Amino acid sequence: MDFAFVSGNPALDLAGTVESRRDEPIDVLTAPADLERWVAECDELPDRVAADFTTFEFTLSLREAIYRLALDRVLDRPFDPGSLEIVNDTATGPAPTIKLSDAGLRMSGDLLAVLSHIARNGIAVLADPYACLKECGRAGCTRIYLDRSRGARRTWCGMNECGNRVKAAAYRARRRASTTAEGRGPEGIT
Repeated sequence: MDFAFVSGNPALDLAGTVESRRDEPIDVLTAPADLERWVAECDELPDRVAADFTTFEFTLSLREAIYRLALDRVLDRPFDPGSLEIVNDTATGPAPTIKLSDAGLRMSGDLLAVLSHIARNGIAVLADPYACLKECGRAGCTRIYLDRSRGARRTWCGMNECGNRVKAAAYRARRRASTTAEGRGPEGIT
């Protein structure tokens, strides 16, 4: 399974590992190995961590806390106290080691350092009064993303997944409407 890193923040990307939360949720992190792959594929995190079952379960509770707080922010309601506690406590953990070289930035650390880093990123974006957080505009998608577009006009979490689906559906609807308006049935029979 491919992971989508389109939210503009690793904490929001972690929260986005559950798709279609209100309809038929699909959890893309079903085992510690999935979490290890997700961390390795996220450009903003170390490329190798090991996840045991306990840390994996903790990651899922952090994910849900981040999602709840992000949704609270989007809906302009007070933060959930239990979720605040989870995120704030996680942020006090060890920090990853960061090194700069000619090849760029290199980050290393264990999974606890990664989770602490993710929690800090979540806190930073949720506390920023100028950060424009939105929920994807495609029906069924519940991903929350950071809209950095000019004029904050971004509608979908990502063009490849949701934007293309919405545009294709709109195109098909226009074609059906024009076919019907021309006096032909749905199969093109006059």
